[in-house]
Amino acid sequence: MPEPGRSRLAVVLFNLGGPDRLESVRPFLVNLFTDPAILRVPAFIRPVLARLIAWRRVKAATENYKILGGSSPLLALTEEQARALEQALPDYEVRCFIAMRYWHPFADEAVKAVKAFDPDEVVLLPLYPHFSTTTTGSSVTDWAKSVSRAGIRAKTRLICCYPEDREFISATANLLREAVLKARAELTLSRPGTSLRILFSAHGLPQVIVDSGDPYQFQVERSAVLIAAELGLSADEWRVCYQSRATPQRWLEPSIETELRRAAADKVAVLVVPIAFVSEHSETLVELDVEYREFAKELGLPGYFRAPAQNSDGRFIAALAKLVRMRRPGDFQACLCPGRFGDCPWRRGCAFPIA
Repeated sequence: MPEPGRSRLAVVLFNLGGPDRLESVRPFLVNLFTDPAILRVPAFIRPVLARLIAWRRVKAATENYKILGGSSPLLALTEEQARALEQALPDYEVRCFIAMRYWHPFADEAVKAVKAFDPDEVVLLPLYPHFSTTTTGSSVTDWAKSVSRAGIRAKTRLICCYPEDREFISATANLLREAVLKARAELTLSRPGTSLRILFSAHGLPQVIVDSGDPYQFQVERSAVLIAAELGLSADEWRVCYQSRATPQRWLEPSIETELRRAAADKVAVLVVPIAFVSEHSETLVELDVEYREFAKELGLPGYFRAPAQNSDGRFIAALAKLVRMRRPGDFQACLCPGRFGDCPWRRGCAFPIA
């Protein structure tokens, strides 16, 4: 039973998900590429093409997860974030639930758990600070389908994004500040006089998705500007770049490979910041820490460093808690995306509420 005087609140954390064992890698990839938000081809082609892409990528992906011990750490880290967020909201009778998009626990599982909890209100909180139709948009669509089947009637609100949220920016800048101090100290010992360049690296998107109105790139770059300003970085001390290109079509530029080559030519060290990821997973622990570190070594960079993701950092969890408390329409600033971004949920009129 709800405690007297305290709102019964369900907070649903959206995240990507990841294989829980090596045998799960192929079905995880099939789920990923079957999503119409990811593979934007006619519906009758998508299932066949998704399986073909998964078949072509499964060997490399399996090797990556072997490096991680046979599974993704993402669920365990998200569970830690969920428990920490519950502790940060003592003024509510709150429970956090996890809805992964491409592997367990799926939205259907989370919806059943939320219904059993019987909340007064549901807050959907994506662990994607920057809105994209391929991440938060896809998760919201999936959630809505599951809710329609289960019949949850509680008022539901979506926190669509928080790229300019002051506490989020401050928490991220604080982690980066520590990483910068550590990197510069190491360079002083090993390569005195070497400059350090900050690379804010975000997961890439096909350019056509952004051109069609997705605000992701705009929001990522706004976060980078604000974090750089908080640290007092000059314009030549940082760059935004994009990683994880997955198809032959044109993707967002510049790529991280381009920026690493530029750093090598300029004879500067780099500190890579996973700007759009708030939990460690294969694209930070393998792609950034192993593959691009080796690439930087081949290029002869004088130093390659990486800032950690937020995970359950106390300041980041406090930022999420503030977002949950400020979940009413009037508590948020007006839409921050320019008019050309028609896929912004504010512009579609569905940011508050969704149910």
